[in-house]
Amino acid sequence: MTEAIELPKKGRWLNWVLAVPLGLLHLMNAVCVYAVLRYPPQGEWDHQGYAGTATFCLFSICLSVITVLITLIPPVRRAMGPWWFAPPVILGVISWVRIATLD
Repeated sequence: MTEAIELPKKGRWLNWVLAVPLGLLHLMNAVCVYAVLRYPPQGEWDHQGYAGTATFCLFSICLSVITVLITLIPPVRRAMGPWWFAPPVILGVISWVRIATLD
């Protein structure tokens, strides 16, 4: 009976240990996407703006791929659940669309 009580506590700590780094990576990814969408290039003459937007999009896509690969690891997937795939996929698609429509 005591083993059944101890297992959920261990599972909760495992969720926290896995959720904090993944949450921080998702937060960094969200900040990159926010910067890309909030601060677009000022005009056709703004080459630095285009380069910065492309760099942040690439960085966001890389973060999305890294977090999806971390979430694909079987122990992480079992402990965290499938909804942890949603943030990197959504943010990665937003970045991909933004870099594809960057003129």
